[in-house]
Amino acid sequence: MENTNIDIKQLSPHLFWDVNAETISFEKHSTYIVKRVLDYGLIKDWDLLYRNVGIQEITKIALTIKDLDPRSLSFISMLSKIPKEKFRCYTFQQSIPQHWNF
Repeated sequence: MENTNIDIKQLSPHLFWDVNAETISFEKHSTYIVKRVLDYGLIKDWDLLYRNVGIQEITKIALTIKDLDPRSLSFISMLSKIPKEKFRCYTFQQSIPQHWNF
């Protein structure tokens, strides 16, 4: 990883409403943090993550997440220039049969 000096307190508090933010560290919870920032973060959260971690590390983590929001998937796919089909969340969602919506 690159420089991962992310202070969780600098990220928006709504990202970690369900956990104690004091116990989260990027080294241990990088997937959780990246997913929260991609799905629910503000532009300042994305900027902080991008400046401290870099697009390559964010993409590497995002490739393994199995439940990214479709908008987040499109966003990271466009920035990383990696097709959506390469992301785990795309292939995982395709393998789950949907109920008919009447």
